Amino acid sequence: MSARRWRDTLSESVPGTLLLRLLSGFYWTGVFLRNAAYSAGLLPSRKLEARVVCIGNLTTGGTGKTPAVLLAAQTLHEKGVKTAILSRGYKRPGGRASEVIVVQGSASHSWEEVGDEPWMMHRALKGCEIPILVGSDRIQSGETALKYYSSQVILLDDGFQHRRLKRDEDIVLLNAQDPFGGGHLLPLGDLREPPSSLRRASIVVLTHADRVPRERLDALAEQVRLIRSDLPVLEAVHRPDMFLDLKTEERRPLSHLQDKDAACLSGIGDPRSFEESVTSVGVTLKQTWRFPDHHPFSQDDLQSIENVRRGLPLLTTMKDFPRLPAGWKNRLGGEVLALLVRLEIVSGKDRWDSAMMGR
Repeated sequence: MSARRWRDTLSESVPGTLLLRLLSGFYWTGVFLRNAAYSAGLLPSRKLEARVVCIGNLTTGGTGKTPAVLLAAQTLHEKGVKTAILSRGYKRPGGRASEVIVVQGSASHSWEEVGDEPWMMHRALKGCEIPILVGSDRIQSGETALKYYSSQVILLDDGFQHRRLKRDEDIVLLNAQDPFGGGHLLPLGDLREPPSSLRRASIVVLTHADRVPRERLDALAEQVRLIRSDLPVLEAVHRPDMFLDLKTEERRPLSHLQDKDAACLSGIGDPRSFEESVTSVGVTLKQTWRFPDHHPFSQDDLQSIENVRRGLPLLTTMKDFPRLPAGWKNRLGGEVLALLVRLEIVSGKDRWDSAMMGR
């Protein structure tokens, strides 16, 4: 049973809700003590000989963090800055979690070795020659980036809670549709830290800004500034870019499925945003399959989909693609497409660029 389904089941009863509140209280205590220890210098932080830009969030997912990391990497690449990305590699095999694996160029690592997000970023950054260093010890990964790649800027993927590594910029993404994870810490809600932790941030980016009214964005910005008055608040949107045919690796324009019916499959933190992006380009979704975040799809999953799909084009995300099981092309007939999405800063672009470049 997934963590979210476990939480939903418990919250249906009074005893279950009380248990969740109790566990959230224990979780809050642990977060408070850990942050206090770092702030007081009782737990050490390490500075690397490079500019470190962290891109993270307060919640367990749904903010669009990976497109933000890609935007940051592309911004730096266009400026000719030697860049590396550090990633923990979610759900890597336990025995290899302490290793540093470098994904670059024609590296043939499977997604199981490096994690689905690093694997997807590597594909998206093809041609940029930006190394992605995957390992649980981000300091070790950073030192490897400096030693072998002479990196000038290091992007710390999903690192807001990783305080062992000092950073020059802490960019925190908030989903404008649900910025504070239901208002509760794990496991009752989706918050990893309380909103007061934004005091450590240097920039807040409200993502999916086009999906809420203007007054909602203004209220969120004011809420952030009540936590810290001088905190810059940027706005960003996720724009559909194109379709990638996963069987042929051909790129297709968004008009390819305009005014057509399709089905979609996802195992991500915010499936609703993905589905809204699909319908925004004129696709009518007749069937949707939602699985837990980072779900490793099985042959049975695909067979269940194929049994009722009736030949509709199947849409998924680049994050889900690597988790399709071996032989999926034979299991799934017809078109299987990934919707490629890019993040666009629509308010505060100059501040974003200065965060990357350090000026």
